[in-house]
Amino acid sequence: MFITMALAGQPNVGKTTVFNMLTGLSQHVGNWPGKTVEQRTGEYTHAGQIIHLVDLPGTYSLTANSEEERIARDFILRERPDVVIVIINAAALERNLYLVAELLALPVRIVIGLNMMDVAKRHGAEVEPHVLEAALRVPVIPLVATYNQGLYELMDAALCLAKDRVDFAPNRPEIRPAHRPVLEEIRSLIAAKTPFPCPADWAAIKLLEGDAEITEMIRQAVPDEWEHIHALLKQHEDAALDVAGGRYEWIERMVRAAISKPKVGVITFTDRLDQVALHPFLGLVMLTGIFGLVFWLTYTVATPVVDWLDTVVISELAASTRGMLVAAPGWSTSLVVDGLIGGAGTVLVLMPVLIIFFAILGFLEDIGYLARSAYVMDRFMHWMGLHGRSFLPFFIGLGCNVPAVLGARVVGERRARLLTILLIPLVPCTARMAVIAFLAPAFFGERAALVTWGLVTLNIIILALTGIAINRTVFKGEHVAFIMEMPLYHLPNARTIGLFVWNNTWDFIKKAGTIILLFSALVWALAYFPSGHIQTSLLAQLGRWLEPLGQPMGLADWRMIVALLSSFIAKENTIAVLGILYGTESDLGLATQLSGALSPAAALAFLVVQMTFIPCVATMAAIKQEIGWRWTGFSVGLLLLLSLCFGILAYHVAHLVGL
Repeated sequence: MFITMALAGQPNVGKTTVFNMLTGLSQHVGNWPGKTVEQRTGEYTHAGQIIHLVDLPGTYSLTANSEEERIARDFILRERPDVVIVIINAAALERNLYLVAELLALPVRIVIGLNMMDVAKRHGAEVEPHVLEAALRVPVIPLVATYNQGLYELMDAALCLAKDRVDFAPNRPEIRPAHRPVLEEIRSLIAAKTPFPCPADWAAIKLLEGDAEITEMIRQAVPDEWEHIHALLKQHEDAALDVAGGRYEWIERMVRAAISKPKVGVITFTDRLDQVALHPFLGLVMLTGIFGLVFWLTYTVATPVVDWLDTVVISELAASTRGMLVAAPGWSTSLVVDGLIGGAGTVLVLMPVLIIFFAILGFLEDIGYLARSAYVMDRFMHWMGLHGRSFLPFFIGLGCNVPAVLGARVVGERRARLLTILLIPLVPCTARMAVIAFLAPAFFGERAALVTWGLVTLNIIILALTGIAINRTVFKGEHVAFIMEMPLYHLPNARTIGLFVWNNTWDFIKKAGTIILLFSALVWALAYFPSGHIQTSLLAQLGRWLEPLGQPMGLADWRMIVALLSSFIAKENTIAVLGILYGTESDLGLATQLSGALSPAAALAFLVVQMTFIPCVATMAAIKQEIGWRWTGFSVGLLLLLSLCFGILAYHVAHLVGL
C-alpha cells in the first residue's frame, strides 16, 4: 500500500530539485491527461513506506487563471493526496506564503519545506523555522535541497502527518471582518448542495473572489438559491479585496514573527550582477556572449562525437550488417541497412547535441540566468504576441530545431509555448545552412555570401510575419500575461542538472525515436520500390507528379523536387540525393553540374523553398511529442504553403529585377 504526496510550490523555489533528489531515476515524465503541461511522478521509499510523489506544476496561486494553476488545484481537490508538501523560498518568504494561504483553505494536510536557507542567509535574512512553525501551526522543515540537507526530516514529517500521528489544526487566514457575515451567508446557502470536489467554505470564498469556474459550477448546483447568491455578490463586489487583504495581513504576521530582514541599503551579489544582466544594452551584449559560448561549446564538443558516430559507428554497423545479409534478398538488406539502421542512426547522432544542450540549459536554469535572458528579450518578442522566454528556443534553433522544440518547455503559458513551437522550424538550423553553404556558391558563384545573408534575413522576416499573423488570426490577437520572478543567483547542483539531462533525453528517445524509425522506413520504401533504384522509384514518380507545383518557380526538373522531399529525413540528404540523381558522387562534379541546371531566378526560388520547407523527421517527431498530431499537421501544412508561396514570389521578383 502506498501513500500519495504532492509537491507544490511557486516557480524557482527548488521544487524540482527536491523531486529529483527524492525520486532519482524512478520518476516518469508525461503529460497530464488531455493537457500539454508536463506531468512528473515518481516513487520514493521512506522508513519502509512506498510514497507515490506527484510534482505539481509550479504556480503562484490557485485561482485557475492558467492551465498550470487549474491542474494543481484540480489534482488536490479531486485526488485528495494524503499530504501536500509545499516548498517555499526562505529568501522570498512574503511572496511564497500566499500560495500557502490558499492551500490552507483546502481540505488537505500540508507540510512546509523551507528551502534555500543558505541563500537567504547570504542575503542577510535570518529565518527561524521553529518560530514560523509555531505561528503557522504547520510542520516547517528547513532545507538546502541542492545539498540534500533536510530532505529526510521533511519526508519524516510528511509521513507522520499522512499517518495521522500528529494533530493538524493550522492557523488559517481569515477574510477581513467587514465581509465575514456575507461569506457566512453564502456558505450556508450552498453548504448542502456544494458539488464534489468543492468544500463549501472554500467554494464560498471563491465566489467572493469572482472565480469564473467555481461560479459556474455553483450556479448549476444551486439554481433555486442562485438568484439570492448572485444579488449578494453584486452588492459586495469589493469583497475580493477583503479576501486578499486578510491573506496579506496573515502573511505579514507570519513573516514578522519568523524573519529578521536585511539592513536597508545592503547590495547583494545578485543586485550587482543584475546591473549588467538586466541593462537594456549591456544585457543584450551579455546575452549574446553567453549564447555564443553555448554554440561554441555545443559544436566544439558535440560535432567531433557526431562525426565519429556517423562515420565510424553507424557506417561500420551498416557495412557489417550488409555483409551478414549478403545472401538475403536485396530489398530486405536495404530495409535493415538504409531504412532501420539509417533511422536509428538519426536518433543516435542527435544524442551528443541534445545531451550538451540540455546540460547547458539545466545549468543556466539552475544558477538563475534564464529568467534574465527572458527579461532582456521580452519587448522584442511582444511583437509576435510572445514573451521573452520564447527567445531561448529560437536561439537554440539556429543550432538544431530538435532541442529548440524540446527547449520550448521553458515557456510556461500554453498558448505562447504552442506559438513558439510552430515558429521554430522557420529558424534556419545548421543542417539547412550546410545545404545552403554548398548550393549557394554552385548557383551564384561570387555572389553566394550576399545571397546567403539575404536568405537568412528573409527567414527571420517570414518568422516574424508568420508569428504576427498566427497570433492575430488563430489566437485572436491575445497577449500573454508574463509574470516573471528574478530568482537569486546560486551555485548549480550537478545531480539536479544530470537528472534534467537524463529525463529529457530519455523522453525524446522513447517518444520521438519511434516516429523517426517509422518515417525513415517509409521514406526508404518510397525511394527503393519498385525497382531498387531511386531514379525509378516511387519517390521519383512522386517528384514527377509534383512537377507542376515546381513550374511556377522555375523548378521543371523533377530531380530538384525529389531532393526537397528527401530532406524530410535529414536536411543534408538534399546534397546526397542530388549527387545520386545527377549521376555523380563528387562534390566538385555535382557543383559544376548544378551551376547550369537552373536559371538564377529558379535557383533562388529553390534555396528559398529549402530554407522554409517542412522540418526534418526528428523535428517533426519532437513537435508531435510536445503538441500532438493535430498541431503538427497544422505546422506541416503551414510550412508547405509558406515555402510554395515564397518560392514563387522569389522566382518572379528575381525575374523582374533581371537576376
